[in-house]
Amino acid sequence: MKKKLTKKKNSNKRRKKPVNKEEKIFNRIEKAPALSNKDINVSRSSGIPKYVADRMARRIFFTAGIPTLMGMSVFVLSYFIVTRNIAEIPPSSTIAISALFFLLGLAGLSFGILSASWDKEPGSFFGIENISLNIQRAKSAFKPASQNFDEKK
Repeated sequence: MKKKLTKKKNSNKRRKKPVNKEEKIFNRIEKAPALSNKDINVSRSSGIPKYVADRMARRIFFTAGIPTLMGMSVFVLSYFIVTRNIAEIPPSSTIAISALFFLLGLAGLSFGILSASWDKEPGSFFGIENISLNIQRAKSAFKPASQNFDEKK
């Protein structure tokens, strides 16, 4: 007996392979028109202004950079003194003094960031009056947006 051959509907069309949801999503993203900076509404309050960042960088250089350099120079100075037989320095004191300078640099890093004024005017030389205000800003940045909105009311 011969089997009957059945005609397939649309036999000359290629079968499409099934597309999963992820491929569909990525295809939509690729076909979507690119947005320019003008199309995106960027709020000015979402970042640190350049003049504030420059002020922070200057403060960090002096309050963190100098103690960190001193912490590294303790090793060089200690090596110079020991190799020239000027004095006998125990290694533990070299490590302790350099650690003290590195901790001072870490504290200076925090101070440099927190003492910078966010006003257009630079503020005072040390900026101690800005520390509490900047700590409040940092705390509010880590709260959920709904809590920040409730506090402003």
